[in-house]
Amino acid sequence: MSGEVDVAIIGGGLLGLATARAVLRAHPDASVTVLEKESRWGAHQSGHNSNVIHSGLYYAPGSLKARLARAGGEAMIRYCTEHGVPVKRTGKIVVATAEDQLPRLDALAVRGRENGVTVQRLNRAEIAEREPHVAGVGALAVADTAMTDFGQVCRAVAAELTELGADLRTNSPARSFTVGRDRTAVHTPTGEVRARVIVNCAGLHSDKISEAAGHRPPVRIMPFRGEYAEIRPARRRLINNPVYPVPDPDLPFLGVHVTPMLDGTVHVGPNAVPALARQGYRWRDVDPRMLAELLHDPALHGLARRYWRYGLAEISRSLIWPLFVREVRRMLPEINSEDLRRHGSGVRAQAVKATGELVDDFVISHTPRAIHVLNAPSPAATSSLLIGSHIAAEAFDQLGLADIARRVRESPTGS
Repeated sequence: MSGEVDVAIIGGGLLGLATARAVLRAHPDASVTVLEKESRWGAHQSGHNSNVIHSGLYYAPGSLKARLARAGGEAMIRYCTEHGVPVKRTGKIVVATAEDQLPRLDALAVRGRENGVTVQRLNRAEIAEREPHVAGVGALAVADTAMTDFGQVCRAVAAELTELGADLRTNSPARSFTVGRDRTAVHTPTGEVRARVIVNCAGLHSDKISEAAGHRPPVRIMPFRGEYAEIRPARRRLINNPVYPVPDPDLPFLGVHVTPMLDGTVHVGPNAVPALARQGYRWRDVDPRMLAELLHDPALHGLARRYWRYGLAEISRSLIWPLFVREVRRMLPEINSEDLRRHGSGVRAQAVKATGELVDDFVISHTPRAIHVLNAPSPAATSSLLIGSHIAAEAFDQLGLADIARRVRESPTGS
């Protein structure tokens, strides 16, 4: 198949699908193609995460993440409710397991309130009332947290896009680009697509897609594997609702947390281990070409200098099971090694600056006929419907449709 379209979106995860949805809901006559290299939607980051709809607690006030998280979470809950996707408001607690974490916990409470999040400070007795088996010297109760299944969300949005008239193509990796005067040709195994605007939502491959389309990305993608464990059925009663540690403010990771899923299982994780391939779900998944590139990349050298202690600790907990169990026991001291079993992993696309600094906010880069989403960390899944509207408005700007762009910004298509 081949053809000319207004917008070609590369990547069929939550952001790519949500962007296509926002374009077509705002402008039903637009022509949109979504290209996904895998055989299913949401095959990578969107389908391998904790399935938590976040509250907006953690993010710097005024950042794009903070602005989108709170409203985005509510939009996602509404979407799930209206489209038959399982969703449940659970709340969560963030637990300080040592006295020296209490100042960070209090700072987190201030940040959350600035972002419009409902938080309540808990003492030891109040923690015990909510979570009798959780050890903590203090905690925050966060009401604005929910659980869903983001893989099902992807499938629901894809079904909606079919009704809206989108051209949806799986097994269609973007292999190369030809940039013309007024269109960019995307060459795929399923044909050529000539688009007025391309939107790069390729996640783990977004920097490579950017380079292939003729744009030097301002950041490099470093894959981090997040490994999960599962609590055995007989011990699931140890936890009622999601429990998180106090995060390290110098890192864009939330730490190993305990999450009861909607199917009744209880997951523990993820950690954050440097992956050896962009889709490195296991230690044995190694991409020599990627490793060779990274070894010559100043971003990796800076990353190693900045975070080597943290990285060494994460690698150790990944390879040495008792160390992982010990980390979990800080919050759940009744857990032992026999109570946990390994349960898969996900790979996170983490943007890194040339200096080696991990980027904690969204990075969206532009060329005259392209929009490149180069960093979409958590809470991207939570906020995906509103981020899709944000990107769609930028696409309308590039299409010369300023009135539609303004309308989308004023009324994002979050439900």
